Amino acid sequence: MNRDNKLSVPVKIGFGAGEFSSSVFFTVTTVILMIFLTDNVGLSATLAGTALLIGKLWDAVIDPVIGYLSDRTRTRMGRRRPWLLFAALPFAITFALMFRNPGLSSQTSLFIWTLLSFMALSTAYPCANIPYNSLLPDLTRDFNERTSVTGYKTVFAVAGTLIGAGAAVPLIGLFSSKDAGYFGMGVIFAVLIVISVLSPFFAVKEPPLPTTIPKQGIFSSYRDAFGNRPFVLILTVWMLNTIGVGIVMASMIYYFKYVFLNEALITPILLVLVLTAVIFVPITVRVSEKIGKRETYIIGMFIAAAAIMTFSFVAHIIGVTYSAIIIFFAGIGFSTHYILPWSMIPDTIEYDYSRYGTRREGIFYGLWVFVIKVGGALSGFIVGFMLDAFGYIPNLVHQPALSLTGMRLLVGPLTAVFFIAANIVLWFYPINRKAYDEIMAKIRKMESTTG
Repeated sequence: MNRDNKLSVPVKIGFGAGEFSSSVFFTVTTVILMIFLTDNVGLSATLAGTALLIGKLWDAVIDPVIGYLSDRTRTRMGRRRPWLLFAALPFAITFALMFRNPGLSSQTSLFIWTLLSFMALSTAYPCANIPYNSLLPDLTRDFNERTSVTGYKTVFAVAGTLIGAGAAVPLIGLFSSKDAGYFGMGVIFAVLIVISVLSPFFAVKEPPLPTTIPKQGIFSSYRDAFGNRPFVLILTVWMLNTIGVGIVMASMIYYFKYVFLNEALITPILLVLVLTAVIFVPITVRVSEKIGKRETYIIGMFIAAAAIMTFSFVAHIIGVTYSAIIIFFAGIGFSTHYILPWSMIPDTIEYDYSRYGTRREGIFYGLWVFVIKVGGALSGFIVGFMLDAFGYIPNLVHQPALSLTGMRLLVGPLTAVFFIAANIVLWFYPINRKAYDEIMAKIRKMESTTG
């Protein structure tokens, strides 16, 4: 594989399909898991959020190790593909079991069950996801081709969001009870997860293995990663925006169940959100080619912040039709979040390679995936804490006024704070097309010297 060439459409589709599993994982655990734990399993909102937070922090140990090991994996299949083959089934099984009601009565027992189940899932997931994402820098070095590949990846990401958010509630309703519905939904998505994880295994052929194996220990490798300023900046942006997206996604179902008094409305609203994001994927790619990745991302997230702020203040007054129009604009903004960070991180990895002469994509994607999960856990913890702090009472149709205020704050102002903070950090991100060309010129010179 010539990494400087354009990639074929089948390769892009096969690679992009791997993102579906990650999107389903993130969407379903963000949108459905919290309300499953509070309203069906019977765990308090604060304990549920705490269990998810601790489970995600477990990744502080797991993710770096997986990234470190995948960089050093040497097989006939490559460095990353073996991980996809052997992680697909454990990922799917732990996902399905996460949505099985254990039928326990005490809060302590439920907390322990939730924590252990989520830790198991959070161990299996990165074994597939980190090696998968670490493949991207190996596919192509072309600055704009990476955005194109990420565009395909984003289509599957949004499809995962669409199916995860839009089909979860209807699937649950197909079964005879809530318990059977949640578990049945988990099993159906688990089958799709296996197909998704194995798709890039069969579609992508890895380039020849690097001639040198990274000799650094795990701690010095991560020390160097945090010395990569462009990476730290985009990682911070990714963290802040991931928390914001997690908050709005996790709180939206509460908003429609208790403010709109119609839980089913979340399905068409999320359909508008994700379909808009899909439609604007090629537009986002083109705009980023014209004005730059950083600038496009900043504009998109300002649009998203304005839209969700407006939604939180007026949606319950103007009704679902006009609310869908507001969500349409949020979808425009979200399309930039789905594409551009994934297109920017490989550029920061090339910057690292130009400095040290060692390819260690797994280290960077280990941190990247860790941030996804920590961001999701923090958002779940924030939602759980806010719900309890504002007097939320599970399954009470007419919530106290203070509880409804807390839900509106979660959906709008609090989410917008994270988006705006991320944009402030993003403004200082330094790698544009000119800077990237200089990085690649340095790499070509280095490689020609070393032979």
